Amino acid sequence: MTGRVKPPRRYDSPLRRQQAAATRKVILDAAGRLFTERGYPTTSMETIAAAAGVSLKTVYLAFTTKGGLLRALWDLLLKGDQDTVGVAERAWYRDVLAEPDPHRQLRLTAQNSRIVKERIGGILNVIRSAAPADLDASALWQLINSDFHANQQAIVESLAAKRALRPELTITRATDLLWTLNHPEVWLLLVSERGWTPAQWETWFGDSACWQLLRPHDKHQHSAG
Repeated sequence: MTGRVKPPRRYDSPLRRQQAAATRKVILDAAGRLFTERGYPTTSMETIAAAAGVSLKTVYLAFTTKGGLLRALWDLLLKGDQDTVGVAERAWYRDVLAEPDPHRQLRLTAQNSRIVKERIGGILNVIRSAAPADLDASALWQLINSDFHANQQAIVESLAAKRALRPELTITRATDLLWTLNHPEVWLLLVSERGWTPAQWETWFGDSACWQLLRPHDKHQHSAG
């Protein structure tokens, strides 16, 4: 009597998952250092594998392509961990949307933006620099801009629901203003190019956002920073 051949059992365990996550992190850390030091186009997957102390096959199995590795690195630095929960579902972002005071809401936005940009500043410059000549980097740069605009719009819609926006501003115009003030390009210009400290940028952004977006009676004359 011939029995049905069972498919091979896929071995999985918490320990294996932890080891895989640790290996991914080692590869991502190595890639981040190399991309920042040498640039994205000139850094090969072989070089990343050697720096991470793993085989080239391991790098490809984990990320498939160099573009996939760049996107995974961006995702890690943006979120600060390997959790798959997106920015819109993060507790700190939800706290911003739930904040009842418009002035405090924009100050929290400035504080959180500064924390995130301190993590992403180096790789952000790598992606922006590579975008004109590399399709993967270009697609990622476009995604960063569109996702960032959507996140700013959610904050503006929250302000509008409180009737806190300046009366002449539409949600679209207010979103464009917040997106511009908080845009990574502005961070790179002021902090990376002009030498502002992150704290100075945070204060400037919080002040500017309050003055540009909020009704006069909702504005505070003095910076909270």
